[in-house]
Amino acid sequence: MRSLLSAVLAMEAVVIALAIPVATVVNGVDAARAGWVGGALAILCLVVVALLRYPWAIAVGWLVQAAAIASGFVVTPMFFLGAMFAALWFTALRLGRRSTATR
Repeated sequence: MRSLLSAVLAMEAVVIALAIPVATVVNGVDAARAGWVGGALAILCLVVVALLRYPWAIAVGWLVQAAAIASGFVVTPMFFLGAMFAALWFTALRLGRRSTATR
């Protein structure tokens, strides 16, 4: 299960990092603000990857998903991308639990 969740969060970190220039160029967000907020969210994704060995990290992962969706208020396409990654997070959790239950 951890490998699926790690993959989702790692790819989400890449997408969030790539949304920083979009926020500055297309949406006109201050570059420093976009860098700090987007960078912090991308780093938080990677920190949660490292903490997935603890059961409470899954709840933190859900908070990351909510923050990614909320970032759509700054970069509108992040509404869709955040929802997509939340769906991937849910699917990874469900498939991971199903595979551990069958062992």
